[in-house]
Amino acid sequence: MTDSIDSTAAAPAAEPDVTTANHHWPIGWPASLPDTAAHGILKQVPEDFIVDELPLALPQGEGEHIWLWVEKRGANTAWVASELARYAGVRDMDVGFAGLKDRYAITRQWFSVYFPKGETPDFLALQHDEFRVMQQQRHSKKIRRGDLLGNRFELLLREVEGSQAAIDANLTAIRDRGYPNYFGAQRFGHGGANVPQGVAMLRREIRVRNANKKGLYLSAVRSWMFNQVVAARIVAGDWTTPMLGEPLTPAGETTAPMWGRGRSLATEEALAFEAKVLAPYSDVLDALEHSGLSQERRALVVKPERMSWQWQQCDDETLQLRVCFSLGAGYYATSLLQEVLTVREPDRMAAAVIDTTAAGEIP
Repeated sequence: MTDSIDSTAAAPAAEPDVTTANHHWPIGWPASLPDTAAHGILKQVPEDFIVDELPLALPQGEGEHIWLWVEKRGANTAWVASELARYAGVRDMDVGFAGLKDRYAITRQWFSVYFPKGETPDFLALQHDEFRVMQQQRHSKKIRRGDLLGNRFELLLREVEGSQAAIDANLTAIRDRGYPNYFGAQRFGHGGANVPQGVAMLRREIRVRNANKKGLYLSAVRSWMFNQVVAARIVAGDWTTPMLGEPLTPAGETTAPMWGRGRSLATEEALAFEAKVLAPYSDVLDALEHSGLSQERRALVVKPERMSWQWQQCDDETLQLRVCFSLGAGYYATSLLQEVLTVREPDRMAAAVIDTTAAGEIP
């Protein structure tokens, strides 16, 4: 997801502004843990949000593709990919990457450049203020979206105010039992605007020709429906306990529907529960079924790995909290933080669409 999506295709008319309907599509959902009433600042500087990609494979030293381990700072992933293509003199489509990483952060990830013939460019010599190539090696395959195990996060929360004991208790619960697998607010666009726009598109109230924008809208609506079911399970108090007829993950954990074409994969009690939660949106669900998406399930529980945290006192006597953990592909760091404290970001965020899901990538 780039900072903004501009349609290059001619449209018959400007899309109506339907963001005033956001009150029908709220993007706040209940937490599963007690409210700590704490708050802090995230991403005051890029160094406060560090993401290291956990690759699915590593380059083997030969092949038609050049793999590059790149560190970027304050830049979005698609732009870095285009700069790498320009440097190599290849098409943008010849550059691959596994996931879109946050812009206002320091992130490290692999890119691949298709370059089967000719003298291999020296990417290590590429000088740029916003990114640098740290490793270069050949491999036989292109990196494609989703080719990653997950991401490793190191987050620094500044000016934390609230009960340290309450924060520690919630962090311990997350480490030991996991947290709800909500899609983060970034999935829904600035202020959640992509949801009402997507609903209007599905109801044929507006026409969207740009393929990227259409994909963003469909993902936002589908993800919103998933979050509704997760929220209902949390309110019911049984979000980690399987219902009768509920499809489970290979690890035996609870799931919720990612809506699309085909009969629901749930049966009996789980089917009845989900049908009741989603009944008010039947026309939108029907449109999603005809949008090319397939009926799927997504885990309700995220269990971070190698999780740790440390309190730090600054010279001005304010408190900082450093939290480190690893997440699998498609999971959101912001959803973890929601269970711990209220996060504020600098004003620069208000005017921009975040480069990713705060999990560090888009599935």
